[in-house]
Amino acid sequence: MPVSEDEHANLGKVLGFLREWDRGDKTARARLLVTFLSANTGKTFHELEMTLAQVASLFLARITTWMRLTYRFSTSLGLQLKAIKIFISASSHDQYIAEFLEDGGVLTLIDILNQAHIKGEDKEEALDILHIISNTGRKYKEFICESNGVNAVSEYLSTLYSEETQRKACAVLESLSHGNPKHLHQVYQELIALLSHTSPKVQKMVLNSLRSLQSMMTTANHSIVDPLLEILKTLHLEAQEEAITMILELKHFEVKPLLLNRLVSLLQIKELELSQNTQKIEVLRKAGSLPVFVQQAAAAKTIRLLVEDCEEISNELLSLGVVQHLLFAMGNKEHSESQIQASLALKSNPETVHKNVDDMQAESLLSNTVNIV
Repeated sequence: MPVSEDEHANLGKVLGFLREWDRGDKTARARLLVTFLSANTGKTFHELEMTLAQVASLFLARITTWMRLTYRFSTSLGLQLKAIKIFISASSHDQYIAEFLEDGGVLTLIDILNQAHIKGEDKEEALDILHIISNTGRKYKEFICESNGVNAVSEYLSTLYSEETQRKACAVLESLSHGNPKHLHQVYQELIALLSHTSPKVQKMVLNSLRSLQSMMTTANHSIVDPLLEILKTLHLEAQEEAITMILELKHFEVKPLLLNRLVSLLQIKELELSQNTQKIEVLRKAGSLPVFVQQAAAAKTIRLLVEDCEEISNELLSLGVVQHLLFAMGNKEHSESQIQASLALKSNPETVHKNVDDMQAESLLSNTVNIV
């Protein structure tokens, strides 16, 4: 097909643009990227091909190569990533993604996450691009996973960055778990490991992703139990609610006996736990937020929710001595929420129990030996 005068003129303009790029220093290239971004953000594959005279791939390769050579020094990295995202985001085609991968672009994105000195906003751009690539298809998910991408994103998520950045990292991990059976368990294990993160906001996000992933699986790993129950200690109610919801969903998996056993044991706080770090505990006591008390109340609440309309679980809990342990929790005068939740689980009157139990009654509840099976 003959080339029109307009197409010929556009090709000459684009080739001149590429020559200016090849001859330019970092300042000139940064200026060219700013021009490119302002004129091409949001364009489709076909629009980019028309704008760049069917040689768009040549420009993408140049940007990718420059980024690979300079990203450790942060030379215009933000501009480079934004320009690359225009190509990667171009709808209806994965040609640019395949070319970017072949040029080592994905490996560079993963290493950007590993570089402590690179700015958070640049890492956000890298996460955005990885997310788009992962969503494009299974072969790209597998490549990211086989390039240590899951570990890099997880390690990045475990550091203290903005909530938005952490949300994006979680989204990448969740994307990598969907339609990627070869690496499903790898992502699953990484998410479980992240439950031990100290930030409740991260725990909430991770639990949300884990629930989505767990729904696709036929088994549950026992390693999820300890970190999940540990989150019941948190004062961050949204994270605690996510943990409780996850436990309720795990009643359909083989970890149920272990979960039930551990939940019952959390109702009866050992004196050893109260005798450690005495000074710190006294401060927490006055604030009404001793972690083991919070965990005790959450365990009672979880048990109540588990037995609702489920006779099988009720019988299993009875065989574990749940009534004795709930009565113990009702005797905890130092934490009214434990008394309330235990009362609800036993179908007592929660409005009056924690107000009316005196010291003698509390002592009786704490030392009870009731055994109903």
